Amino acid sequence: MNFWSENGEKKIFAGGKDHYEEAAALAGKCIYFKEDDEDEQMAPEKISCYNCRYRRWTADSFQCMKKD
Repeated sequence: MNFWSENGEKKIFAGGKDHYEEAAALAGKCIYFKEDDEDEQMAPEKISCYNCRYRRWTADSFQCMKKD
């Protein structure tokens, strides 16, 4: 399953806010992953898109600010 949806210039995580396993797997393969400040992290896995400095929350999910 592709967990990214492209909306123009925006790259949105299609898994919403509770697909921890997928977000960790994607972050493990991402060359841009950079851990966010500890008080901004929400996933139990250290390396996760949910804990990345380059994610921006939306109402339903998050946007990745790094493009491949």
